[in-house]
Amino acid sequence: MAEPGGGRPVTVSDVQQLVRRKDEIEAQIKACYELLEGQKGVGMHEPLVDAEGFPRADIDLYQVRTARHNIICLQNDHKALMKQVEEALHKLHAREKEKHAKDEAEALAEAMSQNQSLPQAFAKVNAVTPGSPASVSGLQVDDEIVEFGSVNVNNFQNLQNIATVVQHSEGRPLSVTVIRGGRRVHVGLTPKRWAGKGLLG
Repeated sequence: MAEPGGGRPVTVSDVQQLVRRKDEIEAQIKACYELLEGQKGVGMHEPLVDAEGFPRADIDLYQVRTARHNIICLQNDHKALMKQVEEALHKLHAREKEKHAKDEAEALAEAMSQNQSLPQAFAKVNAVTPGSPASVSGLQVDDEIVEFGSVNVNNFQNLQNIATVVQHSEGRPLSVTVIRGGRRVHVGLTPKRWAGKGLLG
């Protein structure tokens, strides 16, 4: 993502620099408004002449005119700068997106090569109740269970095996290994009583 005209790509520090300039301009605008405030609260549009059409004697006309002029110029600069900030952010995000897509493709390729060596799962999670111990531990629907405490593919006969392990481990953390998105994930699950049914949910 090079800049138009073959320049270098936009960096985070470029954006930070633009934001710093924006802050400086905003501070200058504020200072000009404060100056107008100090001149009997003359804003941007109050008349500078009295009822009879003479220049007002109670304010410094030169200062007011200069402040008003500066505010208009600074507001234009501010507008242009905001456009630059927006464009720079767009470019930065587009680059991040590109990088993210590349990283994801690499991670997927890695997962595929790992897939060959993944252990066999013996059960699949088809529901997780929100707020339950299973949900709190980070277990997700479609997780394929490889190990549940002492139960694994070699000694698993039926779901009663898991129920037994759960009952014997109430209040104690169990090590659970699942396959999620082609990767091994370890989850620490503590079976305990909660508002819903069972010790897991």
